[in-house]
Amino acid sequence: MTDRPQAMRDALLRRICEAMADDPKLFFVCADFGSPVLDTIRERFPERFINVGIAEQNLINISAGLALEGYTVFAYAIAPFITMRCYEQIRVSLALLSQVRPLNVNLIGVGAGYSYVVSGPTHQCYEDLTLMRAMPNMAVYSPADHITAAALFERCLMLGGPKYLRLDAQVLPALYAEAPPDMESGFQCHRTGDRLCLVATGYMVHTALKVAERLATAGEQVGVIDLFDLSGFDQQRLAETLAAYAGVVSLEEGFRGRGGLDAMLFDFCAGRRLPPRLLNIGVEGGYRFELGSRSELHEQVSIGENAVTERVTRFLAELSEGETNRMGSR
Repeated sequence: MTDRPQAMRDALLRRICEAMADDPKLFFVCADFGSPVLDTIRERFPERFINVGIAEQNLINISAGLALEGYTVFAYAIAPFITMRCYEQIRVSLALLSQVRPLNVNLIGVGAGYSYVVSGPTHQCYEDLTLMRAMPNMAVYSPADHITAAALFERCLMLGGPKYLRLDAQVLPALYAEAPPDMESGFQCHRTGDRLCLVATGYMVHTALKVAERLATAGEQVGVIDLFDLSGFDQQRLAETLAAYAGVVSLEEGFRGRGGLDAMLFDFCAGRRLPPRLLNIGVEGGYRFELGSRSELHEQVSIGENAVTERVTRFLAELSEGETNRMGSR
């Protein structure tokens, strides 16, 4: 896998295409959504490729049927359409059925968060983390670069059951040029901090690293964790990592306080009685129809680099004030 930046979908589709040449049990289904690499899959393996058209509900049911026949299925569509347009089918034909019958269906959703910048809220996806992690038996992956996205292919083969791969539509910088992240642990520590740790997923890992660098120039070292496996991460290791901090900030390109990464971290920390104070940063407000660059849109909804830096700086001050008050009461 090259460290040259490329689209996540291309990196993953190339791995799938290579494997289909050797494994006759791999099947690909799409909902009228293409890419140059997908053209190669269709041409080389027409007997194991189906385009169901703009019919995501059929996409899910056909994928479930193929999986029940023993195929490992990759289903491919735009992120909001492969999650919300066919949510009941995912619930019944995948999450529910997988509890009583073995199946392996991997939903590839392209267009996480604001990555389809100019298409507006119909094609942008802020709710999928909440919806997909709400279902039992559903694995949820949210990579931050193409190297992680490609490495997820092995997880798709190794682990049974339904899975959702949340891919960004834009070409993002490579974060793992030397080697893929620790896929077994489900998260990767990029920086170690003194008092505060930023836990981010997907595109927001890049924002977290930029914010951490800005704070470092001001003398404040903060940790950064890329949590790319939201369902199967090493809970003991993450608990030990977070326990060393006074504060933890969740960063997601999804609605704040609506059951996404923030809810998962709140529940995780509360269930283990971890000491850090928590702050959740996500998309503020409702749907927006303004046009602009991704960074401009992010600033408008309070998840841009400037907005996050300001909020984290205030949170650090609150942590210092709390520590001073505790010292004064002794």
